[in-house]
Amino acid sequence: MSIVSDRVRRLDAYLDRLPVLSEGSSDDGASDVDEHGFAAADAFAAPRLDHLLRVVRSLSTSSSQPLLSAQRVRALLIQSGIPTVKNRLEADGAARAAYTDAKSAYENEIEWLLVTKATIQVYGVILNALLDRIIPLSDDIWYWSEVLNSHTYSSLYTVQTSPLRLWAWTQDVYVRSKTRMRSVSMRHAPAEFVDSTATGMSQQWRRFYGIVRDSIRERSFANIQRKVLSPVALCRSEARRKQAQLRKLREITASGLGVLMDEGLQLGPDDDKAEVHDHQDLKGVVERSVALMDVVLKEVCTLDVNTDDFEDKVFVGVEEDPELSVHLEDSVAPDRPAVLARRLLRIIDKTLPEHFNTMQTLAQANGRPPRIVRYWLPAVVGLLSSTTVLRILVNRKADIVNWITDFGVTVRDFWLNWVVEPMQKVIKTIRHDKTSQIAILSRDSLTADRESLEQMVVEFVVETLHSAGDGASLSEAQIAEIRSKVAQGDVTPVLRAYEKYLKRPIVGAVRGDLIRCLLIQVQKTKVDLEVAMTGIDSLLKSQELVFGFVGLTPGILVPMGIFQYLRSLSGGRTGQRQYRKAGRALRILGNIDRILSEARPTENSVLSYKYHGLLLCEVHVLRSLAGKLMPRDVGKEFLEDLDDLANIKGIQVQAKALDRIRWLYARWLK
Repeated sequence: MSIVSDRVRRLDAYLDRLPVLSEGSSDDGASDVDEHGFAAADAFAAPRLDHLLRVVRSLSTSSSQPLLSAQRVRALLIQSGIPTVKNRLEADGAARAAYTDAKSAYENEIEWLLVTKATIQVYGVILNALLDRIIPLSDDIWYWSEVLNSHTYSSLYTVQTSPLRLWAWTQDVYVRSKTRMRSVSMRHAPAEFVDSTATGMSQQWRRFYGIVRDSIRERSFANIQRKVLSPVALCRSEARRKQAQLRKLREITASGLGVLMDEGLQLGPDDDKAEVHDHQDLKGVVERSVALMDVVLKEVCTLDVNTDDFEDKVFVGVEEDPELSVHLEDSVAPDRPAVLARRLLRIIDKTLPEHFNTMQTLAQANGRPPRIVRYWLPAVVGLLSSTTVLRILVNRKADIVNWITDFGVTVRDFWLNWVVEPMQKVIKTIRHDKTSQIAILSRDSLTADRESLEQMVVEFVVETLHSAGDGASLSEAQIAEIRSKVAQGDVTPVLRAYEKYLKRPIVGAVRGDLIRCLLIQVQKTKVDLEVAMTGIDSLLKSQELVFGFVGLTPGILVPMGIFQYLRSLSGGRTGQRQYRKAGRALRILGNIDRILSEARPTENSVLSYKYHGLLLCEVHVLRSLAGKLMPRDVGKEFLEDLDDLANIKGIQVQAKALDRIRWLYARWLK
């Protein structure tokens, strides 16, 4: 919420506390009015009271819309009928007397309440208009400061504005030549008429060029300063003059803003427990405030006076205003609401648009050059080089198309192979899809190899016993025991036979037993390897979801990195925006400190109107940044401290409030 919204809301709340508003807000409209007033209302027009009360409620502030637009206020004033009632009765004095008798005191108070609320809304519109005009002036002043503080920028400005100066010089020469030709033609008209047949075209053109040359020479003598100063120095002088005009315009506008804030609509004290002012005093304040708004809007665009003369001129204009009740006839006194309503309409229809146009004209005349002036040189360079660029593009059309196609294919393949496919695998893993499980070995490979090893060991042991000639045979229990040991990796019988055959390797090799032991051990090694691979397979299956996310990570990180890089190029990162806003808030606090340091206090140790207006502009911008820099609860306290800084309570109090803001909210203003 801005300073203007707070001010309008407080003024409207003060009006709502007045007794007339409590009566006007009742359900039956005029139930608490005395019998005489109620009878007069019935005799004149009882529905008019309800109509006026509806308009009053439309002019009241709300949480969603504290300020109304100027056109909305104008429509409500016309809808109330107050501005036109006098026009209908001016022609007939008897009708005026009947209207005055029939009009109840209650209806007059409701009209005053309506006009006062409309005045508050117009007051808010004017304050917003002044604030909106002052703040951009600072940017233009800063632009001229850059031009004056840098020789490079001064030279660039000279080049940028050279076509305008050339055009102005051409126009001046043309006007001088035209004027000189007209005087020569009037002086030698009879002689030229007689000798027209003898004079050729060459002589006429020679005379024309002579006139142009003389005009250029006269202009050169008239602007002897241009022969002494360089074009850059002339442009710097022009920039200095425009900067001075903008500073003066900002100071006068700030002074007008301070006058309106300090002297306009002083309806009641800020303390809710204080006594309510007399209604007659309130009406006088409203009248003077309307006159003050009118005079400020008319005089704020005058740059040939300083701020002190401007303030004196404003207050003198208010005191001598012919439309104040003290200067009007007694017959007009009952129609004071109508007079004020018509003046508000005149401010909305005429004074405000004229003020906007004048301020815009001054800002354009003294502000930074238009975009077309600042960027015509790059535009011309780009236009001249466009043919070369176009020729390169046409000659490399096939390569460019291939580059674009390859880039698109690469992006598509990356998206499908590294983002979509890993994501599908992760989803299948989460849903326990058997087709997505990781498998190093087939499910039946280890079982078949283990059974083969068991059979090979059992047969080897049986045949070894048989060949030894012991005549004993293995029982089923012994065979089962051997199988269980082989399943656990124990092939001791084979190893013992292997050790035995190694003593006579040639005999063992010829008989084939040594080779058979070696082959059994190879099978044993194969089974051990498969057991190890099975363990690794089980480990991978237990961590399958982790590996799925690991495979998805590059596909996610790369697009996120590209997206963050693009955001950083466009300045969209929140941290950078927050840093820039905090830096701007610190610069505004520095400007406020400078204003309080340079201010010349009045006799009451308060800021003058000009410095108060400049302070309000800085506080207005700082309030708009509060919601973007701080949490909601901290922002409320920050706005309270800003109110202490903006209110006229003495420079010492405002300086302490500034120091408190600096150390209390330094965390969010870094």
